[in-house]
Amino acid sequence: MTYQEPSPWKKTILAAMTSYIDAGSIVAGATGLSLWQAYLGMDGFQMGALAALSSNAGSAAVGALIGGRICDKYGRKFVYTYDLLIYIIGMLLIVFGVNYPMLLCGYIIVGLGVGADIVASWTLIAEEAPAENRAKHCGSAQFAWALGPAVVLLISAWINQYGLIGNRIVFAHLIVVAAWVWYQRLKMPESKDWKAAKEAEEKLIAEGKVKPVSYSEILTGINLKTVLFLCGVYTIWNLCASTWGFFMPYIYEHVGNLSNSMSQLMSVGSFVISFVGTFFIFMQLGDKISRRLLYGVIGGIYVVAWFVWTLPPEMLAMWMLVMFTIFAGVNNGSGQQAFYQLWCSELFPTKYRATAQGLTFFITRILAAVWGFCVPIIMTTLGFRYAAMMLCGFAFISWLVGVIGAPKTEGKTLKQIEIERYGHEVK
Repeated sequence: MTYQEPSPWKKTILAAMTSYIDAGSIVAGATGLSLWQAYLGMDGFQMGALAALSSNAGSAAVGALIGGRICDKYGRKFVYTYDLLIYIIGMLLIVFGVNYPMLLCGYIIVGLGVGADIVASWTLIAEEAPAENRAKHCGSAQFAWALGPAVVLLISAWINQYGLIGNRIVFAHLIVVAAWVWYQRLKMPESKDWKAAKEAEEKLIAEGKVKPVSYSEILTGINLKTVLFLCGVYTIWNLCASTWGFFMPYIYEHVGNLSNSMSQLMSVGSFVISFVGTFFIFMQLGDKISRRLLYGVIGGIYVVAWFVWTLPPEMLAMWMLVMFTIFAGVNNGSGQQAFYQLWCSELFPTKYRATAQGLTFFITRILAAVWGFCVPIIMTTLGFRYAAMMLCGFAFISWLVGVIGAPKTEGKTLKQIEIERYGHEVK
């Protein structure tokens, strides 16, 4: 029986499913936060630690840093063949968790697996995608990133009525998805770009003409400028997004004064808008119109969305919360994360593409960990309005950096972009 090469779209879909289980695990934790708090009697410090060390933040950061380096050294396939097994082990600890240490360890292990997989998968998508449709292929990861939480929230709205057992079932469904994706990936080939670059690198190293990749190389010259640009776009924005992903059901209830069922409905609605927006906006327009213009519009409405929460609670009307839900949903589907995933893969050469993405993702999730630890403290001591003012500022800074620095890479091959930026092919 002859081996048949998977189509570019099959490779993209199997790689993009990482985003489904990543975002799904974050939101599964958010929907069950109150249930776990009641079951384990968690205080504010323990809740903050859970948020800071989960796949939403710290553990994913470490996973991305380690996974990115391994990804460039041993290949994309090596990472995404084994990291989902780590993810499944962590999920099993959560599903069968009976105390706080088990829950925390499960969150940490899940984050390590997710962080490594995201770097490998996002890199593979960009390397395998046709140049004229790269945004469309990269956007599929954003589609999955929004689909995962939407499915989790819908299941949770139905099954959380059974208490903590319902939330355990929600986490268990992610184990099934991860196991299926892992099995399918066993048939996936290695990235052609990485294989060619690795062969050339090994030859040059043997001849003493080039040294192995180091972080000092990534943190100097044009690479440092790229890292700072991407962190300005994604890291700053993610402080808002991580709050939205982990705490929004809680905020809808305790700040917006919505019922639990209405809170879940609003959260589901926002993620549905996210994946619909991803498909009809980013995936359809990202390769056809100015990306600076698209980024400017999508990022701008996000600033307006967060401004709603800076108003006094008594001024918050239902139409404002609906507006926030729509605007945040559109941005989370077609905004900074979608552009970061695309630009990070385009702006670094194959030699250290995954390492650089792992580094920027590490920085992003570490700062999200610090912020995630601070959010509950700010909410309980000063009130959420003060946190919202900071979030509004973060959204504005991210928007400004992206509008000013957006590169013109539409329709160009990765090699063309590399030569334009570095003046030569990076060996």
